[in-house]
Amino acid sequence: MKFGALQRRVKRCEQVMAVRLGETQDHWNVLSQVWRQGWSPLRIVVVGLAGGFIAGKLEVPGKVNGARWLQMVGSVSSLFASAQAAFASVVAAQAAETADEAADQVDEAAGPPPAAAARPAARPVAEPELREPRPAEAATELSER
Repeated sequence: MKFGALQRRVKRCEQVMAVRLGETQDHWNVLSQVWRQGWSPLRIVVVGLAGGFIAGKLEVPGKVNGARWLQMVGSVSSLFASAQAAFASVVAAQAAETADEAADQVDEAAGPPPAAAARPAARPVAEPELREPRPAEAATELSER
């Protein structure tokens, strides 16, 4: 197979993957929305009671006590929270790439900038000085500089 044909094949596969990635994200968004709407307060209470009943019936003395169950639930919830955070960061990165591509397209469509004499010269922006946060700022979002 020739190199040009391989390039076209790879480009086509990348396009298919991009479309399928978008479809997967759409399906994931629908699933997460339906999942959140499905958990009504009554269902949460019923699942909690059923889980407690099952945990009580399956409890083997000395091996799995209440503290271990709480530890397991905390670990699983941390796992789900980190997975959601990772997914959100991927979506944010893709949104940033899309915004960059759109900005590049706008720049290309705009053409060359108008004459430099029409605009005043831009002053260099002074970078803010990095310093240690004051004690009052240390516990607030103001220290996030």
